[in-house]
Amino acid sequence: MEKKALIDLMNRDLGDEHAAALRYVIHGYLEGEDTPIGASLLSRAREEMWHMHWLGMVIGQLGGEPNLNPAPYPYDPTNRATIFKSYVEYEEKLIPHYNGEADKVDDPHIKRVLQREAWESAIHAKKFQRLLGKLTPEEAGTPPGGEAELPKEFLETLQNEIAAKYTEMLQHIRYSWVLQKDGVLGWQLMDQAMEKMKHLAHFAEDVAENGLDPRFKAGTIDMSTAIGQALQKVLEDVQGGLTRHQKLQKDSEAQKHGGFVINLDLTVQQEEYQTAEIADWKKSK
Repeated sequence: MEKKALIDLMNRDLGDEHAAALRYVIHGYLEGEDTPIGASLLSRAREEMWHMHWLGMVIGQLGGEPNLNPAPYPYDPTNRATIFKSYVEYEEKLIPHYNGEADKVDDPHIKRVLQREAWESAIHAKKFQRLLGKLTPEEAGTPPGGEAELPKEFLETLQNEIAAKYTEMLQHIRYSWVLQKDGVLGWQLMDQAMEKMKHLAHFAEDVAENGLDPRFKAGTIDMSTAIGQALQKVLEDVQGGLTRHQKLQKDSEAQKHGGFVINLDLTVQQEEYQTAEIADWKKSK
């Protein structure tokens, strides 16, 4: 298979895995991460993120530009039973899809990656089927999500932070994949991206607890392949988030919610750490 065709193939797969990661993350937050269903969904979402990472790494190694747009994820949102049936169908369709792609690829590593995507999709389908079978009649017949309790304006602030952190996370991931030639820096940026995911969760959990889907909508992504520009961009992103979150710490509505304040304080401390780290990386380049 020609390189361009292979990159295009894997970018389509990247979009599918991205869609699955978002769907399971959103559903997991709606259920609550401290519930059995929510914990299981978030576990599946983390595995889908690994699937994304394997594909993105290969695309970067081939000199391609990773597709950061999630594909559509078709599911029936009527209730938990219809939702999980949709998940089973989605994962089952990926099994012959990935095995078929693996048969067309000559590179041993890429072939193994695609084969692993296939058998892990099979495991996901079985786990979703098992979750479906464990639902009580009440759970099966109702959709996930709670009632809105937080003020609308404050919820909108949290939604904007989710979108900002999601964009920042994708930016870091994209850099880590396309800057692999710069060695350890790629992994350092990936570490930063994973920390952004936790920051994102601090805002998304409160939004989901109020019955709303967290807003995973990416903003503009810098497409540079120059290390200096990349480091300047990530530094500006982290500094921008730090400024917003320091201001949010003083917000009267935020201060009413003790758990949120604890998470926000942690986010600020981590962003202060990240700012110093990235500034040092810039000095060494």
